[in-house]
Amino acid sequence: MKTVWVIDGAYLFSYGRTRPFDYLKLKNELVRLSGGPIHESYYLNSTRDPADDARNAFHTWLKSAPPRGPKIRVQLYQLKDVHLTCVNCNHQFDREVQKGVDVGIATLIVKLAAQNLYDRLILAAGDGDFEDAIDYVKSERQKEVWVCGSQTNLSADLQSYADNVVWLEDLHPAIDKGA
Repeated sequence: MKTVWVIDGAYLFSYGRTRPFDYLKLKNELVRLSGGPIHESYYLNSTRDPADDARNAFHTWLKSAPPRGPKIRVQLYQLKDVHLTCVNCNHQFDREVQKGVDVGIATLIVKLAAQNLYDRLILAAGDGDFEDAIDYVKSERQKEVWVCGSQTNLSADLQSYADNVVWLEDLHPAIDKGA
């Protein structure tokens, strides 16, 4: 069975702030749980300057092959400035938001399924916005879907489509950073 792992970088980063983990150890645990190798891995996230950040040590490490790194393809998108006004006090402020990551993830999931490049998808994301993409790969392409996420913020919509839910909390201490 050919398995592909797609990662919403912001989702796993957020989880890792409360419980630091190692991506290589996480990948190894997913390989163990799935009973076979992961054919391809993709990490999608936003950054202030994708060209500059592409040289960032963390992203370079993600791309590195075992035993040094987890060998994950990295796709970075530009952050977008959004001008907002507080509804309570009318204070105006700017905030950086992701631009294109969710669309990139959904497109990648569908494109790879349409090209028949995987039998099983492991999606590390918590956003219910991926429901349509997951529905398509399951119902139209007959792909197996696993979701990997935290018990505190994994969309019930994604859980309902999953053939298997991998709870990050259940993988500790095997994936702990520095363990």
